[in-house]
Amino acid sequence: MLALIDDIAAILDDVALMTKVAAKKTAGVLGDDLALNARQVAGVRAERELPVVWAVARGSFLNKAVLVPAALLVSAFLPWIITPLLMAGGLYLCFEGAEKLAHSTSHGEGDATDRETSRESVDPGVDPVALEREKIRGAIRTDFVLSTEIIVIALGTVAQAAMPVRVAVLAGVALLMTVGVYGIVAAIVKLDDLGFYLDKRENVIARASGKMLLLSAPVLMKLLAIAGTIAMFMVGGGILIHGIPALHHWSASLSRLPMGFTLSTLLDIVAGLLAGAFVLGVMRVARRLRSRNPQTREG
Repeated sequence: MLALIDDIAAILDDVALMTKVAAKKTAGVLGDDLALNARQVAGVRAERELPVVWAVARGSFLNKAVLVPAALLVSAFLPWIITPLLMAGGLYLCFEGAEKLAHSTSHGEGDATDRETSRESVDPGVDPVALEREKIRGAIRTDFVLSTEIIVIALGTVAQAAMPVRVAVLAGVALLMTVGVYGIVAAIVKLDDLGFYLDKRENVIARASGKMLLLSAPVLMKLLAIAGTIAMFMVGGGILIHGIPALHHWSASLSRLPMGFTLSTLLDIVAGLLAGAFVLGVMRVARRLRSRNPQTREG
């Protein structure tokens, strides 16, 4: 009995340690997930914000209920594919970060999108129920992509562990990320409501706090988007570097120098930025060639 208890304690210790490591490695996706899902709810009527967040959270649980067993089956029967999946996930993170960066610097495209969202939310010709369903479907699709990245990154962390540990870590990361992301998203989307409520109070401190919340909510969204983009380059670049032996040894040697952690992190960010810019360039060239093909056939 004591030996059994000791084995259980050892397994739980491994699960806790690996869950912590996996959560750290998926932090970049988490920041982007927060920003994207909070933005998806923008434009929904105030009284429907929390029901929409809950609907998307349910969809996220269903996404992970499919992805976690699929990842475990892959690790059991096709373990060799984990590294290529990790590299593909890292490259996709870098590409997504580069695309977000390009969009943010291209003639205020993000502002135009925000104005369009606001117009739809107040236009009487737009069916609010249809708009809400569209936003929920879009948010669940986004969550599926980001959840896939989270599960693949977490799977790479526990690829060599025993199957019970893999099951516990992946289930724990999936639950932690879902509850954490949508709990924070619910708090973020209701910040303005809390600010309006406090701003109408007679108490001077409450009114000042309300004004501060109203001013800080859009700033928080922008900071989340910036932090999420940087973290995507850092996490994606780190995955790519660790997947290439020569770069991995170079990064390890940098980490042993004074300020090694900072240098290694900067290397991850630069590698992610370069990889993302390269993939973005290839994708844009491919799109241009594809758009020219019909003209070429007509000529």
